Amino acid sequence: MFHGTMTALITPFRDGAIDEEAFRAHIERQIEAGVDGLVPTGTTGEAATLAVEEHKRVIRIAVEQAAGRVPVIAGTGSNNTAESIELTAAARTLGADAALLISPYYNKPTQEGIYHHYRTVAEAVHLPQILYNVPGRTSSNMLPETVGKLSKISNIIGIKDATANMDQLLRSMAAADGRLEFYSGDDATVLPFMALGGVAVISVVSNIAPRTMGALTRAMADGDIATARAMQVALMELNRAMFIRSNPIPVKAACALLGWIDGEIRLPLTPLDRAGEAELRTAMEAFSGAEERFSLKK
Repeated sequence: MFHGTMTALITPFRDGAIDEEAFRAHIERQIEAGVDGLVPTGTTGEAATLAVEEHKRVIRIAVEQAAGRVPVIAGTGSNNTAESIELTAAARTLGADAALLISPYYNKPTQEGIYHHYRTVAEAVHLPQILYNVPGRTSSNMLPETVGKLSKISNIIGIKDATANMDQLLRSMAAADGRLEFYSGDDATVLPFMALGGVAVISVVSNIAPRTMGALTRAMADGDIATARAMQVALMELNRAMFIRSNPIPVKAACALLGWIDGEIRLPLTPLDRAGEAELRTAMEAFSGAEERFSLKK
């Protein structure tokens, strides 16, 4: 249903509020660069610090600005099942093409709890839904057996897997038995993920390097491993720099350094420190040279 490079969008803020002008400009920049989809209100979009009405507003802006040119997959996950239903229903009403739901965080549900959470949301809202397994954020790991059970629910159509565990990926694919699409949630391992059967990445780094990540995923879809490898290597240091502090601290700092946003971030996250900024600048400067070398920079 979805493919290629889908950007996990930042949410620009100014003076404590959503910076709608900057957000619309960022979306336009992404579409012009050829991304295949937009994912607002996820981890990178600081969804955990958005009030419910702000959350809905960000989705509305993304849908309006995309204007049907690329799909919009709205992050609607929560550690509160009732809130997940509310946000997913709003995404449907606002015109999102699908919803991305993180596994409940902090609560540390059992596998049975994870299953019933997703099943309850899927049954409550008729909208294509994508599971999101990111143990580093949730302190729970959605096991292949649970993925297999959830894959039998008709409007659960995919899973974003951010484990970077290729063995678990294969086991989850086997459990799903062709009923789900698999999307990488780890920019550093897109090539092996897609080589094993993944069809897309929901990417942090494509906020600032959409053309290069797009070239990587297109090359993998075309079976051009040499080009894909060159793109993965070109992104290597920039991918690392995106996680020198908690996401989205570095990527928002990078967007600010490029002059695209104010750089404001919400507590409990804090702005990138000087040492981190120096490290980020070095990675960005090196990457800029790589883009020019591959004729991707515009």
